[in-house]
Amino acid sequence: MVNHKISDADEKDLAEILELQYLAYQTEADIYGTRDIPPLKQTLDEIREEYESGLILKMTDDDGKIIASVRAHEKDGSLYIGKLMVDPEHRRKGYGRLLLSEIEKRFPGDRYELFTGTKSVNNIDLYQKLGYKIFSTEKICEGLEFVYMEKYGLR
Repeated sequence: MVNHKISDADEKDLAEILELQYLAYQTEADIYGTRDIPPLKQTLDEIREEYESGLILKMTDDDGKIIASVRAHEKDGSLYIGKLMVDPEHRRKGYGRLLLSEIEKRFPGDRYELFTGTKSVNNIDLYQKLGYKIFSTEKICEGLEFVYMEKYGLR
């Protein structure tokens, strides 16, 4: 594995992260048979709001291109983790695992929560390997159900 750098995203990175998001979530759209999923409809203003209210990490390659990202915000003792994404050309190299581990390290001792679609078996498998447990499911619409997972940090 090449030594890629994980760091906090800057406001100037948001457009590039949004482009990565549109690319990375095509796989999810294919799983669910629709492009009508929230990550593919998010706007630059919406990602800017997430940036201002939480933390966005980025992973860059040797050329400084953003190849992976994750977001989180803290509320009432829980860290809500979302939009863990890896460029399709860089998947299955452990980058998602590294980003998730890094964001947990930034908030030690918290309760961590994330969600994914029930058909996203690779995501669920990764999260379970990292200690996350399913605690709830929610039907969003016909054909789309979310599974919510949690993990407790070490205090």
